Amino acid sequence: MILISKTYWGGAPFNFRRKPKSASVESLVLRTDDFRELRALYWTPQATPRPKVAVVCMHPRVDFTHHYSFPRLLEAGIGCLGANTRNPNNDVSTVHEDIILDVAACVNFLRTRREVETIILLGNSGGGSLSAFYQAQANLAAGDRITHTPGGAPTKLAVAKMPPADGVVLVAAHRGQGAVLTECIDPSVIDEHNPHATDPAVDMYNPDNGFREPPTWCEYDTGFVTKFRAAQEDRVARLDKMAHGLIAGAGDAEDESRAEEFSGLSLYDQQQVLKQSVFEPIMVVYRTMANLHYVDNHLDPSARDYGSLLSERPDLMNMKLLGFGRMCTPHAWLSTWSGLSSNADVVANLAGIHQPVMIAQAGCDREIYPDTDAKPIFDAVVAEDKTFMTFDKARHYFEPAFGQKDAPDVEALMDAVIPWIQERFS
Repeated sequence: MILISKTYWGGAPFNFRRKPKSASVESLVLRTDDFRELRALYWTPQATPRPKVAVVCMHPRVDFTHHYSFPRLLEAGIGCLGANTRNPNNDVSTVHEDIILDVAACVNFLRTRREVETIILLGNSGGGSLSAFYQAQANLAAGDRITHTPGGAPTKLAVAKMPPADGVVLVAAHRGQGAVLTECIDPSVIDEHNPHATDPAVDMYNPDNGFREPPTWCEYDTGFVTKFRAAQEDRVARLDKMAHGLIAGAGDAEDESRAEEFSGLSLYDQQQVLKQSVFEPIMVVYRTMANLHYVDNHLDPSARDYGSLLSERPDLMNMKLLGFGRMCTPHAWLSTWSGLSSNADVVANLAGIHQPVMIAQAGCDREIYPDTDAKPIFDAVVAEDKTFMTFDKARHYFEPAFGQKDAPDVEALMDAVIPWIQERFS
C-alpha cells in the first residue's frame, strides 16, 4: 500500500518546474558566527549579475536551493539565495536558536560580499517560522536577544552579527513547527515506550468517536474536539517534562565532574560520570499524524482535499516513520517541536517585526488552515505595511495537480509577490 501523498510522487513539490532563464548560479559554503558551515546556491540574472534586491529562502530541514519562486524572481531582476541550514534533510538535532544563525550567515553574505541593498526573507511553510524568528531577534539590540534555549543551553545571539532584512514574505506558513505538532500529535498514546498502547476515548481514528472510512469526511462533536485538544496539550507537556529530565541528567553529571570529590574517584567511576555528562539521548515520538482537520472539514472549512500534506491515509501513516518530529534530541524537541516551549512561534515573533510583511495563504492547503493558522498570523502583524492574499486553488507548495507539468498557482503567486517587492524596494 502506497501511503505517501501523490504530491510527492513526481519529486519534491517545492522545486521549480522549469529552469530559470538567462540566470547564473554560484555554489557557496557559508560560515556562521558559531563556526558551523552550510551550503547554498546564489542565483542571479545574467543581465544583472550584482542585483540590488535579493531574497533569502530557507527551511529548517528542507532543501530550498531550487525553490519554485526563483525562475520568476530572477526574470524580474531579483537575486535568489536558496540555502540549507546546518541540518539538511534531518532535523533530529535542530535547535532554532542555532539555525537562525544560519539565516544570519545568508543575510551577511548578501550585504557584505555581494552588496545587495534590499533583502527579503521568503519564508515558505516551516521557513515562515524560521524567517519570523530571525527577523524578530535581528530587530532587537544584541543584549536583548534570547540568552538561553528552552532546554537551558546558552545561545550565541548576543554576540552574533544579525542584520535585519528589509521585508518578510510568508507563503503557506504555519504558526511554528511546535504549533503544527501540537495540532497533529496523537493524544491517545498513553505510553511513550509502547506506541500501540492507546486510550480509545481520545483516539480520533476510532469509529466510536466519529471516524468514517476514508476518504469520507468525518464530523466530530464539540465535546470530543475539546477533550481531544486538551489531551494533545497534555501529551506535549509530558514530553516536555521528559525532555527536561533527560537534559537534567546530563547536567547533574557535568556538575559532579567539576566537584572536588571527582578527582578522588577511580578511573572507571570517572568514566561513568563523564559518559553520562556527554550522553545525547534521542526521543522517539510515535504517532504524529492525528490532526482533526485532516479528516473533518467542518471544524475549519476550506477547499482542501481529504488527508494531510504527507498522506491521503493519515489514519495509517500515523503508524509509520514519516511524520513531524518523530525523532529528536531533548533540546530539539523543546526548541523546535514543543508547542508549549518553542520560541519559533510566528504569532509571537510578528510582534517584533516592523518591516513590510506579506502573507500568502493557499486555499487548498492540507496542513495550514484559514482560521487556525492564516487569520491568527495576519492578525498578529504589527507592521503598518501589511498585505494578506489568498490563492483559492493553491495547494501547500502551490504545486500543480498530480500529473500536470505547469504550475499556474505559482505564476499567480509570483504575479502578486513581484509587484509587492518592486513597489516597495525597486
